[in-house]
Amino acid sequence: MNGPILIRGGRVVEPDRVRRADVAIERGRIRAVAPDLASGREADREAAERTARTIDASDAWVLPGLVDIHCDAIEKEVEPRPNTLFPLPMAFLQFERKLAAQGITSMFHSLSLGVGLSLRGEDLVSEMIALIHSCREERAMIRHLIHLRYEVSHLTGLPLAQRLVRERAIDYLSFMDHAPGQGQYRRPGAFERYVMKNQGVDAEEVAQIVAELQSRRSRIDWSRLAELAAEARRKGVPIAAHDDDSPESVERSLSLGAGITEFPLNLETAVYASGRGLHVCVGAPNIVRGGSHDQNLRALDAIRAGAADIICSDYHPASLLHAVFMLEKAGLPLDQAVRMASLHPARAMGIGDEIGSVEPGKKADLIVVRKVRDCPVVCAAFVNGSLVYEASDYEEIGS
Repeated sequence: MNGPILIRGGRVVEPDRVRRADVAIERGRIRAVAPDLASGREADREAAERTARTIDASDAWVLPGLVDIHCDAIEKEVEPRPNTLFPLPMAFLQFERKLAAQGITSMFHSLSLGVGLSLRGEDLVSEMIALIHSCREERAMIRHLIHLRYEVSHLTGLPLAQRLVRERAIDYLSFMDHAPGQGQYRRPGAFERYVMKNQGVDAEEVAQIVAELQSRRSRIDWSRLAELAAEARRKGVPIAAHDDDSPESVERSLSLGAGITEFPLNLETAVYASGRGLHVCVGAPNIVRGGSHDQNLRALDAIRAGAADIICSDYHPASLLHAVFMLEKAGLPLDQAVRMASLHPARAMGIGDEIGSVEPGKKADLIVVRKVRDCPVVCAAFVNGSLVYEASDYEEIGS
């Protein structure tokens, strides 16, 4: 762990305001947030004198490290093209460097058990989970956590899901139902087009996949899923639903103990879920691109309606920080936009007392952000008070 660090003069985004202030880091935690700490009270001056390093943030913002509760980009790192797998340690270790540079200091890697497509099979998921556990025990740049996405029709995967929950080997559990004709794939042919595009199969092969999927769905034992959810609740694992498309599906999610609904497909469902007390998570790529690539709910509409309180990177980690500043441009106060990518997801995961905001006493997960061509870029990232990423000033590089 680094010695004391002072981040000076930045626009610090606190939970309910943005102000010019210094941030003092000591023993891995935020010791103080206040203007001109070095010239303030005697204890602060003495601490400043002991500071091992000072970072000038006078032309930058200081944000809490981003907490990303849903991102399946690790799957593309391992398998960038269909049936083209790379070594898991190589993919993982390089990927975490990208995440630190994108401001994500806590990542819930979203690993899918379902549909039987490539990395989403039991063996690779088990191997990746073991690797994540091993790396975070030995060394890690950021906080690595595990979001298990369980496809309810993936019957052979249920014993593994049960074991992972029972052993508390995962940190977050969501239930998915990606069957044709409902949810994300409710439009005729939507599921088939997605599988052919992303998995490199032809129409005949995708027809077989659909037939097998529909057969498995007819054999789902919903009582066993309820037992899995109950065990997750006992173990303190947060539960989410995925792609709710109606108030009725929200009620089904609530019956499983879900506290979060990810990517509701329409505004009616998002408003209903929020009114029923669920956290509602929408995708940062949707914000950055101006809408859903599947012509579903526009994330900004849900946020403006007060029906979404969390944003995640979904499949594109670089979008998360960019979306925060785009929300500010759209009229949200910056502190509110930042909370959606930090404090709110941390609270939904039950870790908001330790991370997710710039407050004295919390773990020093922080990012220093400047803008280049009006795009926010991370110049420094801290996790537990340690500087894990630093970039040279962009103006110096261009001069």
